Amino acid sequence: MQLRAEAIVQRPRQQVFEAYRDHLVELVPDLPSIRAIEVLSRKESDGKVEIVNVWHGGGDIPQPLRAFLSESVLSWTDYATWNAADFTCEWRSESHSFKDAVDSRGKNEFVEIGPSRSMIRIVGEIRVDAAKIPAVPRLLASTAGGLVERFLVKQIEDNLREVAAGVERFLARHR
Repeated sequence: MQLRAEAIVQRPRQQVFEAYRDHLVELVPDLPSIRAIEVLSRKESDGKVEIVNVWHGGGDIPQPLRAFLSESVLSWTDYATWNAADFTCEWRSESHSFKDAVDSRGKNEFVEIGPSRSMIRIVGEIRVDAAKIPAVPRLLASTAGGLVERFLVKQIEDNLREVAAGVERFLARHR
């Protein structure tokens, strides 16, 4: 399933990009659906920064999915390569619950849309092979896979908007 979302931040692109890349952990208090973010590693070279973060989400799992999913599905490891030259971040995420069943990857673009306005655009794809989720009966795998994909896409879209608003609040406090 395709993923595409955009959020506007009333700050210059450079500030937004750097806050998102370098201060994500500090944004957690401004992110209602995120309980914690742990930085596992950070490597910098040639204008690129590679970061591995573990995200611990929160929120409710819709009733039809509760039979197949637990709260642990809301934790994931994010592998991101940030490129300052073109203000992008390529990422892939691994679900902690179903590593083999979920493939999630994409790109964040930070676009200048005015002297003090930026847009964060996320474009990606999520594929769920529900047949690889132990609790899903084989006959329901395709239906469950679509439900899980829609749920995850919505979570990522909501998360992007929350992070954008959190970046704006963070920058208002620190700039």
